[in-house]
Amino acid sequence: MRRSKPQPYYLYIGLFVLGLILALGTAAFLWRSQANFSPSKILPLPQHQYIQAYFNHNLANSYTDPYRKITRPGDNLEQILIDGINQAKSTVDMAVQELRLPNIVQALVDRSTSGVKVRLILENTYSRGWSEYTPEERAKFTTRLTDKYADFVKFADLNNDGQISQDEINRRDTIPMIKNARIPWVDDTSDGSKGSGLMHHKFIVVDGQTIILTSANYTLSDMHGDFDSPNTRGNSNNLVKINSKSIADLFTQEFNLMWGDGPSGKPDGLFGSKKPHRKVQYAVLGDAQVRVKFSPDSRKVNWQQTSNGLIGTAISAAKKSIDTALFVFAEPMLGNLLDKKHQTGVRIRTLIDPSFAYRNYSVALDMWGYVTPQDCALGDAKPWAKPIKTAGIPYLPYGDLLHHKFGSIDQTTIITGSHNWSNSANNINDETLVVIDNPIVAAHFQREFDRLFDDAILGPTAKVKKTAKTTCSAQPQKSQPEKPPE
Repeated sequence: MRRSKPQPYYLYIGLFVLGLILALGTAAFLWRSQANFSPSKILPLPQHQYIQAYFNHNLANSYTDPYRKITRPGDNLEQILIDGINQAKSTVDMAVQELRLPNIVQALVDRSTSGVKVRLILENTYSRGWSEYTPEERAKFTTRLTDKYADFVKFADLNNDGQISQDEINRRDTIPMIKNARIPWVDDTSDGSKGSGLMHHKFIVVDGQTIILTSANYTLSDMHGDFDSPNTRGNSNNLVKINSKSIADLFTQEFNLMWGDGPSGKPDGLFGSKKPHRKVQYAVLGDAQVRVKFSPDSRKVNWQQTSNGLIGTAISAAKKSIDTALFVFAEPMLGNLLDKKHQTGVRIRTLIDPSFAYRNYSVALDMWGYVTPQDCALGDAKPWAKPIKTAGIPYLPYGDLLHHKFGSIDQTTIITGSHNWSNSANNINDETLVVIDNPIVAAHFQREFDRLFDDAILGPTAKVKKTAKTTCSAQPQKSQPEKPPE
């Protein structure tokens, strides 16, 4: 009689331990994602008198988002915008790529009704309400647009009857709300084009005195999380509020360039490449210095005088550390400047959104010692001679993005705004870039970076190690570099 084969109990024990680790990891992540953090455990940082910084994942604060009723750690960026609008006594100028939050629109409507002059500029891609698309148009949607439309239907269906009534449209679909209230608005086709680039600004000027600028679009996904995905907590974003008439004047000038005569039908607004070169402007607010630069600039303009050039100037001044949290990093000249600082002993840490970090134009490849097709096409291949292990991606809830565009220099200087670190942002899009020199303001951004870096996934993936090249001669002859995003 054959004896039965002994059971590999060690295998079951191993699987049990592995399952326990995964369960504990998931529980820890969910705990971290909820509002179990008390301000007494993580103390809020002091704010500057004239410049305040906020983050929708700030662990020293918590809030309940008004649409999904989910309580989570973070600053309520939407409410900060609404509070700013509600304080307006004379004017509100808003320029934002995408506006899909009805509570913000309602605040604009209320101010307009009370006699405040409200002006709005949108990106043309987002200047139609979801309910305004015909069934024929929706049938041609991409998968991404189809999913976004489905999310809107669930968001707008307030009585959950499976249909969207006109009343629900009037309460949830922001563009019809704007039109119903007769708020004057234009988009970037008002220059007579079809939109030469992206109108990528995200700022508000209130009463010619207060500026609120952010990396976030005014959408659920960028601030709170996708409506039909309760596990999402909103793309990682920051917001800066500045109280300064001199800086507000600069933003008003930028707004007026785009506004022209407003919705008069005349193609007299200036967007994208039609704008003149605007120099870097300086302002001193107490013990803080602020530099302001708007994009785009023609490629004929000296690079040092462009927005990317201003970023380069800030990088070149670093003496100890440079930490960057970026949605996109596709500008090799900035990567080369970081490499030079790295060679002098400056600590470099870089986080890039997972959807862009490993693409063939990503500067992260250079940092890991590889070349990109973009480098080779430009004849400026700069794989770092001393690759770093401190570049990678943050650990985010599934569905959320790293949407920041900021750098922290020596923990005293901050680079932020709507401006992605790319050539498209520099030469095509309407963008905002500010550089703030002040350790109090910098401390807020440094805490956000450290939070993201704490459990980041660093270094190249196995696929990158297998497929990336270290010299241009090793690149396939017919390989075309992937086009960086706008």
